[in-house]
Amino acid sequence: MTVDRAAIPSGHTVRPVERADLEALMALVRGLARYERLEEQVVSSTDDFERALFGAEPAVEAVLLRPLVDGREAEPIGFALFFHNFSTFLGRRGLYLEDLFVEPDHRGKGYGKALLIHLAKLAVERRCGRFEWSVLDWNVEAQDFYRALGATVMPDWRITRVTGDALVRLASRGGA
Repeated sequence: MTVDRAAIPSGHTVRPVERADLEALMALVRGLARYERLEEQVVSSTDDFERALFGAEPAVEAVLLRPLVDGREAEPIGFALFFHNFSTFLGRRGLYLEDLFVEPDHRGKGYGKALLIHLAKLAVERRCGRFEWSVLDWNVEAQDFYRALGATVMPDWRITRVTGDALVRLASRGGA
């Protein structure tokens, strides 16, 4: 993968979310939901993220991207939330990016690329067999961006999901 390093801003930090960052993370999650036209689906809270990130058995990890202004970290303008999955074919864990978001006013400056590169480096350091994520079918701009970074948008795969009442019904069926 060839990455245009000049297109990555140097005046920023990417670091793991801390407890003190939970409100900022939640604000960015709401921004993502607005962008994806899914605001009505956000039911998560800072308490949910505290448990998921810092509980006895953390389920996810997250990083915040903050621009540097006069050498100091400004408020976060982007985040990535991710976790490990596993490939039976590769016999190795992978890094799955659940969500990546950069505030619209800060797009086109290389911040999204910086977040993806940060996670790719993390995947390599952790000896992951792959780094993957999903993209909405209508978000052609994001698909083009990912392809330019060397990603393949998998045309033959569809996300399958069971949630809410359907999940409860499925779980209550007889069998194993």
